[in-house]
Amino acid sequence: MYTEQKPTSILVMPAINNTTASDASSYINATLTQPFADAGYYVYPISLTSTIFDKEGILDGKQLASIPKAIFKKSFGADSVLFVTINKWDKNYAVLAANVTVGMSYVLISTTSNEILWSYDHQVVVDTGGDSSAGLIGALIATAVNTAVQDYIPIAHQVNTTAVRTMPAGKY
Repeated sequence: MYTEQKPTSILVMPAINNTTASDASSYINATLTQPFADAGYYVYPISLTSTIFDKEGILDGKQLASIPKAIFKKSFGADSVLFVTINKWDKNYAVLAANVTVGMSYVLISTTSNEILWSYDHQVVVDTGGDSSAGLIGALIATAVNTAVQDYIPIAHQVNTTAVRTMPAGKY
């Protein structure tokens, strides 16, 4: 995978949110650094880099996609930049069945050569259907409540962790 360059540090760009869920980026940011750090990479703290990007008026990774990546090496000292695109963030209902779908794409780009070092697409579907032992009305209510109050943090963490498992281990 890494032919000549093996990155040791990752600068995470603001998430590109292609969904209607305005809070999706927050959930992703809350769960993104740990899996990469656990895999042996130094990940610049998202809270700090987000503050810097916010002050510069950059709220979405699309604004940074066309910028030469060498600027991030010069400004932050990062070996690579990670672009995360949220493609799906949906709740689906079908009478007694329901699920939550989270789909994301990852692209890790070298700040030295601008080449793509790693990319991955992944989607997780979590069943939130109710227990049918409570009868039809009980199952309908349980399905609606389970889906409405679904905690996205574990789902986002699961998507990120699965993606990182496809990378070679980092230096650290």
